[in-house]
Amino acid sequence: MTGSIAWDLYRTFLHVLNAKSLSGAARSLGLTQPTVGRHISELEQGLGLALFTRSQAGLQPTDAALQLRAQLEEMQHVAASIERSAHGHKEVRGAVRIAASEVVGVEILPAIVAPLRAAYPELAIELVLSDAVQDLVGREVDIAVRMTRPQQDVLLAQRIGDLTLGLFAHTDYLARRGEPKKMADLAGHSLIGFDVETAFLRAARSSLGAWSRDHFAYRCDSNLAQMALVRAGAGIGVYQAGLASRDGNLVRVLPKLMNMPMTTWVAMHADLRDSARCRTVFDALVKGMRAAMA
Repeated sequence: MTGSIAWDLYRTFLHVLNAKSLSGAARSLGLTQPTVGRHISELEQGLGLALFTRSQAGLQPTDAALQLRAQLEEMQHVAASIERSAHGHKEVRGAVRIAASEVVGVEILPAIVAPLRAAYPELAIELVLSDAVQDLVGREVDIAVRMTRPQQDVLLAQRIGDLTLGLFAHTDYLARRGEPKKMADLAGHSLIGFDVETAFLRAARSSLGAWSRDHFAYRCDSNLAQMALVRAGAGIGVYQAGLASRDGNLVRVLPKLMNMPMTTWVAMHADLRDSARCRTVFDALVKGMRAAMA
């Protein structure tokens, strides 16, 4: 046996075995008969074995050829499996797990993933909605929408823009209680905030002295619930400015004193860049998030 033997020669050999002729194998392979004959000669030379003998009934496989058949058919099945796997990797199908905050997941992502799923019906979308940072490196999720810049070098990240947080109240509430004109006026209002202190609360307190748990008339750790309370006219609370602009009944309060831009990123592990399903979802999230924040 000399050197390595190309798989194409083995594939031709199997077709000749099944067709029992060079011409039949040539038709099934889409090759010319001389090419098939050359493949068999090269394989015989490479293996140092005679694989066929000629007879009135056509080509007859030798004992050596018959012994090779089972192994080569197994190799053919493995090769086909590899091709199917590679083809599946290039197709937009399977599950993609996306992490995002409650607000983004409820108010922004549905309008992005619904048409995406309509375009790719074999795609499955899994939403993990939490303000906790999910582990992209450890593959807890495939893609994440984050309000902080990803630091790990192994992550592929696209900056989307700034989501601006401000204080908002319903027109009905302001009609009853009046609109605060300065920071000190907040002390006389019903404020909506968190129950458990967070990094956001600590950052907000630096610019809003009254923005602390003791001053909240309504305390809840769900951003969605806080927004619902604002829409219900319960008091003044934090709201994403872009989302508030959809509701003509919401009025921004003290805009110069409370203006918190939160830079938003879409990130995934760099190893997933060649996964058709993950890359398709990643690109759709980048495009959709940018449009939503425009």
